[in-house]
Amino acid sequence: MSKIHTLLILICVLFFFGNVSAQDKSVQKKQTALIQPPFLKAGDTVAIVAPSGILKNRNDEVAQAVALIESWGLHAVVGKHVFSKDNHFAGTDAERCEDFQNAMDDPTISAIWCARGGYGTVRILDKLDYTTFKKHPKWLIGYSDITALHNQFHNAGFQSMHALMCVSLPKDITDIKETVATFKSTIFGQPVNYTLKGSTYNRVGEAHGPLVGGNLTILHTMLGSKESIDTTGKIVFIEEIGEYKYHIDRMLQSMKRAGYFDNCAGVLVGGMSKMRKNTTLWGTSIEQLILDALADYDFPIAFGMPAGHEKDNRAMIFGRNVNMNVSKDASTVVFE
Repeated sequence: MSKIHTLLILICVLFFFGNVSAQDKSVQKKQTALIQPPFLKAGDTVAIVAPSGILKNRNDEVAQAVALIESWGLHAVVGKHVFSKDNHFAGTDAERCEDFQNAMDDPTISAIWCARGGYGTVRILDKLDYTTFKKHPKWLIGYSDITALHNQFHNAGFQSMHALMCVSLPKDITDIKETVATFKSTIFGQPVNYTLKGSTYNRVGEAHGPLVGGNLTILHTMLGSKESIDTTGKIVFIEEIGEYKYHIDRMLQSMKRAGYFDNCAGVLVGGMSKMRKNTTLWGTSIEQLILDALADYDFPIAFGMPAGHEKDNRAMIFGRNVNMNVSKDASTVVFE
Protein backbone atom coordinates (compact mmCIF):
# COMPACT_ATOMS: atom_id res chain seq x y z
CA MET A 1 0.00 0.00 0.00
CA SER A 2 1.37 3.40 -0.95
CA LYS A 3 2.08 6.13 1.57
CA ILE A 4 -0.64 8.26 -0.05
CA HIS A 5 -3.24 5.52 0.44
CA THR A 6 -2.16 5.05 4.04
CA LEU A 7 -2.42 8.79 4.67
CA LEU A 8 -5.91 8.92 3.13
CA ILE A 9 -7.08 6.04 5.30
CA LEU A 10 -5.67 7.74 8.40
CA ILE A 11 -7.47 10.99 7.53
CA CYS A 12 -10.76 9.11 7.01
CA VAL A 13 -10.39 7.32 10.36
CA LEU A 14 -9.66 10.57 12.20
CA PHE A 15 -12.59 12.28 10.50
CA PHE A 16 -14.92 9.40 11.41
CA PHE A 17 -13.97 9.30 15.09
CA GLY A 18 -13.99 13.09 15.24
CA ASN A 19 -17.59 13.07 14.06
CA VAL A 20 -18.51 10.29 16.48
CA SER A 21 -16.98 12.32 19.33
CA ALA A 22 -18.90 15.44 18.28
CA GLN A 23 -22.11 13.40 18.05
CA ASP A 24 -21.48 11.91 21.49
CA LYS A 25 -21.01 15.40 22.94
CA SER A 26 -24.20 16.57 21.24
CA VAL A 27 -26.14 13.63 22.67
CA GLN A 28 -24.61 14.25 26.10
CA LYS A 29 -25.64 17.91 25.93
CA LYS A 30 -29.21 16.96 25.05
CA GLN A 31 -29.31 14.46 27.90
CA THR A 32 -28.26 17.08 30.45
CA ALA A 33 -30.99 19.55 29.42
CA LEU A 34 -33.63 18.81 32.05
CA ILE A 35 -37.35 18.93 31.37
CA GLN A 36 -39.23 21.65 33.21
CA PRO A 37 -42.68 20.43 34.28
CA PRO A 38 -45.55 22.88 33.68
CA PHE A 39 -45.85 25.50 36.40
CA LEU A 40 -49.12 25.48 38.31
CA LYS A 41 -52.18 27.55 37.56
CA ALA A 42 -55.50 28.05 39.32
CA GLY A 43 -57.53 24.86 39.28
CA ASP A 44 -54.53 22.52 39.25
CA THR A 45 -54.22 19.71 41.78
CA VAL A 46 -51.42 19.00 44.24
CA ALA A 47 -50.94 15.52 45.71
CA ILE A 48 -49.65 15.37 49.30
CA VAL A 49 -47.65 12.22 50.03
CA ALA A 50 -45.34 10.94 52.77
CA PRO A 51 -42.43 8.94 51.35
CA SER A 52 -40.35 9.07 54.54
CA GLY A 53 -40.98 9.41 58.25
CA ILE A 54 -44.15 8.83 60.24
CA LEU A 55 -46.63 11.70 60.62
CA LYS A 56 -47.65 11.06 64.21
CA ASN A 57 -50.04 13.75 65.49
CA ARG A 58 -49.38 15.90 62.40
CA ASN A 59 -52.96 15.90 61.03
CA ASP A 60 -53.45 19.60 61.80
CA GLU A 61 -50.31 20.58 59.87
CA VAL A 62 -51.37 18.62 56.81
CA ALA A 63 -54.84 20.18 57.03
CA GLN A 64 -53.21 23.61 57.24
CA ALA A 65 -51.14 22.81 54.15
CA VAL A 66 -54.28 21.82 52.27
CA ALA A 67 -55.97 25.05 53.32
CA LEU A 68 -52.96 27.11 52.23
CA ILE A 69 -52.79 25.83 48.67
CA GLU A 70 -56.56 25.90 48.32
CA SER A 71 -56.42 29.59 49.26
CA TRP A 72 -54.25 29.99 46.14
CA GLY A 73 -56.93 28.49 43.90
CA LEU A 74 -55.41 25.01 43.81
CA HIS A 75 -56.91 21.66 44.77
CA ALA A 76 -55.32 19.13 47.08
CA VAL A 77 -55.55 15.37 47.41
CA VAL A 78 -53.97 13.57 50.37
CA GLY A 79 -52.42 10.18 49.72
CA LYS A 80 -54.25 7.17 51.10
CA HIS A 81 -51.33 6.16 53.30
CA VAL A 82 -50.06 9.55 54.49
CA PHE A 83 -51.10 8.84 58.08
CA SER A 84 -50.26 5.15 58.02
CA LYS A 85 -47.76 3.86 60.58
CA ASP A 86 -45.03 1.26 60.27
CA ASN A 87 -42.60 1.79 63.11
CA HIS A 88 -40.36 4.71 62.01
CA PHE A 89 -42.12 5.17 58.69
CA ALA A 90 -45.35 6.63 57.28
CA GLY A 91 -46.57 3.18 56.33
CA THR A 92 -44.73 0.23 54.86
CA ASP A 93 -42.35 0.68 51.96
CA ALA A 94 -45.05 -0.70 49.68
CA GLU A 95 -47.68 1.75 51.01
CA ARG A 96 -45.43 4.80 50.73
CA CYS A 97 -44.37 3.73 47.26
CA GLU A 98 -47.99 3.20 46.23
CA ASP A 99 -48.96 6.75 47.18
CA PHE A 100 -45.96 8.24 45.42
CA GLN A 101 -46.38 6.12 42.30
CA ASN A 102 -50.07 6.98 42.09
CA ALA A 103 -49.21 10.68 42.26
CA MET A 104 -46.55 10.23 39.57
CA ASP A 105 -48.92 8.37 37.24
CA ASP A 106 -52.10 10.45 37.68
CA PRO A 107 -52.32 12.91 34.74
CA THR A 108 -54.61 15.20 36.77
CA ILE A 109 -51.85 15.84 39.35
CA SER A 110 -49.60 18.84 38.67
CA ALA A 111 -47.28 18.64 41.69
CA ILE A 112 -46.22 16.12 44.35
CA TRP A 113 -45.77 17.84 47.70
CA CYS A 114 -44.01 15.81 50.38
CA ALA A 115 -45.55 16.09 53.82
CA ARG A 116 -42.27 15.63 55.68
CA GLY A 117 -38.76 14.22 55.48
CA GLY A 118 -37.03 12.27 58.21
CA TYR A 119 -35.76 9.00 56.84
CA GLY A 120 -37.13 6.39 54.46
CA THR A 121 -37.19 7.77 50.91
CA VAL A 122 -34.16 5.71 49.86
CA ARG A 123 -36.15 2.53 50.57
CA ILE A 124 -38.63 3.21 47.76
CA LEU A 125 -36.30 4.58 45.05
CA ASP A 126 -35.79 1.26 43.29
CA LYS A 127 -39.53 0.54 43.28
CA LEU A 128 -40.57 3.65 41.33
CA ASP A 129 -41.49 3.47 37.64
CA TYR A 130 -41.10 6.65 35.55
CA THR A 131 -42.75 5.31 32.38
CA THR A 132 -46.07 7.13 32.79
CA PHE A 133 -44.55 10.09 34.61
CA LYS A 134 -42.47 10.93 31.54
CA LYS A 135 -45.69 11.46 29.59
CA HIS A 136 -47.12 13.81 32.25
CA PRO A 137 -44.18 15.32 34.21
CA LYS A 138 -44.98 17.23 37.38
CA TRP A 139 -43.13 19.03 40.13
CA LEU A 140 -41.59 17.25 43.10
CA ILE A 141 -41.56 19.53 46.16
CA GLY A 142 -39.61 18.95 49.37
CA TYR A 143 -36.21 19.00 51.06
CA SER A 144 -34.10 17.07 53.58
CA ASP A 145 -34.66 13.31 53.04
CA ILE A 146 -36.44 14.18 49.78
CA THR A 147 -32.97 14.92 48.40
CA ALA A 148 -32.85 11.26 47.37
CA LEU A 149 -35.85 11.84 45.11
CA HIS A 150 -34.42 15.13 43.82
CA ASN A 151 -31.37 13.16 42.71
CA GLN A 152 -33.49 10.51 41.05
CA PHE A 153 -35.67 13.10 39.28
CA HIS A 154 -32.52 14.87 38.09
CA ASN A 155 -30.98 11.71 36.66
CA ALA A 156 -34.32 10.83 35.04
CA GLY A 157 -34.13 14.21 33.28
CA PHE A 158 -36.52 16.46 35.24
CA GLN A 159 -36.30 19.66 37.26
CA SER A 160 -37.68 19.68 40.82
CA MET A 161 -38.30 22.12 43.68
CA HIS A 162 -36.35 22.35 46.91
CA ALA A 163 -38.94 24.01 49.15
CA LEU A 164 -40.90 23.77 52.39
CA MET A 165 -43.01 20.74 53.29
CA CYS A 166 -46.37 20.45 54.99
CA VAL A 167 -44.99 20.00 58.50
CA SER A 168 -42.81 23.10 57.99
CA LEU A 169 -45.88 25.29 58.45
CA PRO A 170 -46.25 26.92 61.89
CA LYS A 171 -49.67 27.86 63.24
CA ASP A 172 -48.98 31.46 62.27
CA ILE A 173 -47.54 31.34 58.76
CA THR A 174 -46.61 35.02 58.95
CA ASP A 175 -43.61 33.73 60.95
CA ILE A 176 -42.26 32.34 57.67
CA LYS A 177 -43.79 34.80 55.25
CA GLU A 178 -40.71 34.94 52.98
CA THR A 179 -40.55 31.15 52.84
CA VAL A 180 -44.23 30.90 51.90
CA ALA A 181 -43.99 33.79 49.43
CA THR A 182 -41.08 32.24 47.52
CA PHE A 183 -42.82 28.86 47.56
CA LYS A 184 -45.94 30.34 46.03
CA SER A 185 -44.00 32.36 43.46
CA THR A 186 -41.94 29.36 42.42
CA ILE A 187 -44.80 26.89 41.92
CA PHE A 188 -46.67 29.47 39.81
CA GLY A 189 -43.60 30.15 37.69
CA GLN A 190 -42.78 33.67 38.82
CA PRO A 191 -39.05 34.53 38.85
CA VAL A 192 -37.39 34.22 42.25
CA ASN A 193 -33.85 35.48 42.73
CA TYR A 194 -31.81 35.96 45.87
CA THR A 195 -29.34 38.47 47.25
CA LEU A 196 -27.44 36.94 50.16
CA LYS A 197 -25.74 38.73 53.00
CA GLY A 198 -22.01 39.04 52.64
CA SER A 199 -19.57 36.81 54.48
CA THR A 200 -15.85 37.09 55.04
CA TYR A 201 -15.75 33.35 54.37
CA ASN A 202 -17.12 33.71 50.84
CA ARG A 203 -14.77 32.56 48.10
CA VAL A 204 -15.16 35.29 45.50
CA GLY A 205 -16.05 34.52 41.90
CA GLU A 206 -18.78 33.91 39.37
CA ALA A 207 -20.41 30.62 38.41
CA HIS A 208 -23.05 29.56 35.95
CA GLY A 209 -24.77 26.20 35.62
CA PRO A 210 -27.66 24.00 36.76
CA LEU A 211 -28.32 24.03 40.51
CA VAL A 212 -28.25 20.59 42.16
CA GLY A 213 -27.78 19.19 45.64
CA GLY A 214 -29.71 19.19 48.90
CA ASN A 215 -29.07 17.58 52.25
CA LEU A 216 -25.39 16.73 52.65
CA THR A 217 -25.97 13.40 54.40
CA ILE A 218 -28.25 12.19 51.61
CA LEU A 219 -25.88 13.38 48.88
CA HIS A 220 -23.12 11.49 50.66
CA THR A 221 -25.15 8.29 51.00
CA MET A 222 -26.01 8.39 47.27
CA LEU A 223 -22.33 8.03 46.34
CA GLY A 224 -21.73 4.92 44.27
CA SER A 225 -25.40 4.48 43.40
CA LYS A 226 -27.24 5.39 40.21
CA GLU A 227 -28.85 8.26 42.12
CA SER A 228 -25.54 10.04 42.60
CA ILE A 229 -25.38 13.15 40.39
CA ASP A 230 -22.66 14.02 37.93
CA THR A 231 -21.85 17.55 39.13
CA THR A 232 -19.77 18.53 36.09
CA GLY A 233 -20.47 22.19 35.29
CA LYS A 234 -23.09 22.41 38.04
CA ILE A 235 -23.52 24.48 41.18
CA VAL A 236 -23.87 22.26 44.24
CA PHE A 237 -26.15 23.37 47.09
CA ILE A 238 -25.62 21.78 50.53
CA GLU A 239 -27.40 22.06 53.86
CA GLU A 240 -27.44 20.00 57.05
CA ILE A 241 -28.93 19.68 60.52
CA GLY A 242 -27.95 18.06 63.80
CA GLU A 243 -24.50 16.79 62.86
CA TYR A 244 -21.12 16.99 64.53
CA LYS A 245 -18.60 19.11 62.67
CA TYR A 246 -16.34 16.13 62.22
CA HIS A 247 -19.25 14.32 60.52
CA ILE A 248 -19.54 17.22 58.07
CA ASP A 249 -15.83 17.04 57.37
CA ARG A 250 -15.91 13.27 56.96
CA MET A 251 -18.71 13.49 54.41
CA LEU A 252 -17.01 16.25 52.46
CA GLN A 253 -13.71 14.36 52.48
CA SER A 254 -15.44 11.19 51.23
CA MET A 255 -17.23 13.09 48.47
CA LYS A 256 -13.99 14.84 47.55
CA ARG A 257 -12.12 11.53 47.31
CA ALA A 258 -14.93 10.16 45.12
CA GLY A 259 -14.40 13.08 42.70
CA TYR A 260 -17.76 14.68 43.50
CA PHE A 261 -16.43 18.25 43.36
CA ASP A 262 -13.74 17.78 40.69
CA ASN A 263 -15.54 19.57 37.87
CA CYS A 264 -18.37 21.43 39.56
CA ALA A 265 -18.85 25.14 38.86
CA GLY A 266 -19.46 26.35 42.40
CA VAL A 267 -20.88 25.58 45.84
CA LEU A 268 -23.83 27.29 47.53
CA VAL A 269 -24.06 26.70 51.28
CA GLY A 270 -27.42 26.83 53.04
CA GLY A 271 -28.29 26.32 56.68
CA MET A 272 -25.94 24.30 58.85
CA SER A 273 -28.42 24.03 61.67
CA LYS A 274 -28.19 22.80 65.26
CA MET A 275 -24.60 21.60 65.00
CA ARG A 276 -23.85 19.16 67.81
CA LYS A 277 -20.87 19.68 70.12
CA ASN A 278 -18.38 16.87 70.43
CA THR A 279 -16.34 16.40 73.61
CA THR A 280 -13.28 17.15 71.47
CA LEU A 281 -13.97 20.53 69.92
CA TRP A 282 -13.35 20.90 66.19
CA GLY A 283 -11.61 24.24 66.61
CA THR A 284 -12.97 26.25 63.66
CA SER A 285 -16.28 27.55 62.41
CA ILE A 286 -18.41 25.41 60.12
CA GLU A 287 -17.68 27.89 57.34
CA GLN A 288 -13.92 27.46 57.74
CA LEU A 289 -14.37 23.70 57.91
CA ILE A 290 -16.08 23.76 54.49
CA LEU A 291 -13.43 26.06 53.01
CA ASP A 292 -10.65 23.82 54.30
CA ALA A 293 -12.30 20.66 52.96
CA LEU A 294 -12.69 22.28 49.52
CA ALA A 295 -9.35 24.10 49.53
CA ASP A 296 -8.04 22.16 46.53
CA TYR A 297 -10.62 23.73 44.21
CA ASP A 298 -10.85 27.23 42.81
CA PHE A 299 -14.60 27.51 42.25
CA PRO A 300 -16.59 30.20 44.11
CA ILE A 301 -18.30 29.31 47.38
CA ALA A 302 -21.22 31.37 48.71
CA PHE A 303 -22.41 31.08 52.29
CA GLY A 304 -25.71 32.22 53.74
CA MET A 305 -28.35 30.83 51.37
CA PRO A 306 -31.58 30.89 53.44
CA ALA A 307 -32.57 27.31 52.64
CA GLY A 308 -32.54 24.13 54.65
CA HIS A 309 -33.86 23.23 58.10
CA GLU A 310 -34.34 26.78 59.37
CA LYS A 311 -37.71 28.53 59.37
CA ASP A 312 -36.44 30.73 56.55
CA ASN A 313 -36.34 28.09 53.82
CA ARG A 314 -36.58 29.83 50.43
CA ALA A 315 -37.68 27.88 47.37
CA MET A 316 -35.22 26.92 44.63
CA ILE A 317 -35.48 24.96 41.39
CA PHE A 318 -33.03 22.11 41.05
CA GLY A 319 -31.84 21.43 37.53
CA ARG A 320 -32.42 25.00 36.41
CA ASN A 321 -29.52 27.20 35.32
CA VAL A 322 -28.45 29.89 37.76
CA ASN A 323 -25.91 32.68 37.73
CA MET A 324 -24.08 32.94 41.04
CA ASN A 325 -21.98 36.00 41.74
CA VAL A 326 -20.02 35.85 44.98
CA SER A 327 -18.24 38.67 46.79
CA LYS A 328 -17.35 39.35 50.41
CA ASP A 329 -20.03 42.05 50.59
CA ALA A 330 -22.95 40.10 49.09
CA SER A 331 -23.81 37.24 46.75
CA THR A 332 -26.53 36.91 44.17
CA VAL A 333 -28.27 33.77 42.95
CA VAL A 334 -30.24 34.48 39.79
CA PHE A 335 -32.36 31.78 38.14
CA GLU A 336 -32.55 31.93 34.35
